[in-house]
Order: sequence, then structure tokens, then C-alpha cells
Amino acid sequence: MTSNTTSANLETKVMRLRYAGEEAFVAESASGHAIVTSFSHDQMSAPSPMELLLIALGGCTGADVISILEKKRQRVTAYEIEVRGTRRDEHPRIYTEIEVIHRVRGDQIDERAVARAIELSETKYCSVSAMLAATAKITARYEISSDDGESSD
Repeated sequence: MTSNTTSANLETKVMRLRYAGEEAFVAESASGHAIVTSFSHDQMSAPSPMELLLIALGGCTGADVISILEKKRQRVTAYEIEVRGTRRDEHPRIYTEIEVIHRVRGDQIDERAVARAIELSETKYCSVSAMLAATAKITARYEISSDDGESSD
């Protein structure tokens, strides 16, 4: 679990996975964190590797969007991301379409700020999005609701 930088400024991340039995692996990241992933089709004990891809996309874009909104002084009181992936039938069963739904709640949230934050994440900052976009059509939409119960989507 090391992270190396080569002379060309290319970073290599090394992750280690250990078979834990019962169709599951324990993965340890370069940063020292552990996560379990399952590949059982009968009884899932943890997220599958393909589910982890969607979780990674949500986490990556979510980190970008909330950071940008905070820099734009938006008063976000709740933020939720839903990621939906459609896989093809034939193997390898890659995602062909992914939809990311951003649900932002707060006080006087500027719709333009939300749209711009999502655009910047998609086009500039989110490495996971850039990687998955090579094989899947990724679309995003947002829903904004105010703390007083009004919404605009």
C-alpha cells in the first residue's frame, strides 16, 4: 500500500486485496483504510466491485460540488447524491449509462451556482467521472429544495 511518484509526475497507487472467504475480499487502500467487497451472486455481504464504482463516482463528484458551493458561499444544509447505473447484458458487463442526481437543500440556494459546480466537477475535477465517461454516457441533473419546503428541479 504505497503511493509512488515517477519522474514524469505520474502517480501510481497500490492497493492490496486479501481473499476473506465466503466470496469476499478485504481491500486496503494506499491511505491505510480497509473496505470489504463481495462478489457473491446469492447473498451479498458487502458492495460489489461494480457498486463501488458508482459509489466512487458519487463521492468524487459530491466532494467537488459541495466544495465549490461552499466557496460560492451557498448555505447548503443537506446534500444527497443518487447514482444510477445501467449495465449491458453481455460480458464484460460494463456500465453503458450512468445518471447522477444531486439533491441540494438550503437557504436561498442559487440554481446557477449548483449547475456550474456540477459542470466543473464533470469537466474539470472529478477523475472518476472522466474515467467512466470513456465507456459510459454520464448524465447529471439536480434538484434544489429550500429549508422552508419549496423546491425547484
